Amino acid sequence: MRGDSNQLVRVIRDDGGEDSLTRTSYRTYAEAYDDLERFYAGLCCSDDRVEYSIQVIDKNGSKE
Repeated sequence: MRGDSNQLVRVIRDDGGEDSLTRTSYRTYAEAYDDLERFYAGLCCSDDRVEYSIQVIDKNGSKE
């Protein structure tokens, strides 16, 4: 997905919490995906995992 000046991409925690990933805004889905992939790569399989999803939001507030 290419960047669009009318969109904002966010990583959302499925439990509704906030952290450094959820406070970051991205220009493209790929940027958010890469950051999330780096985050998960640093976890061990025995770590408690918080689930995340990526949302594309246009600047009018609607989710795509």
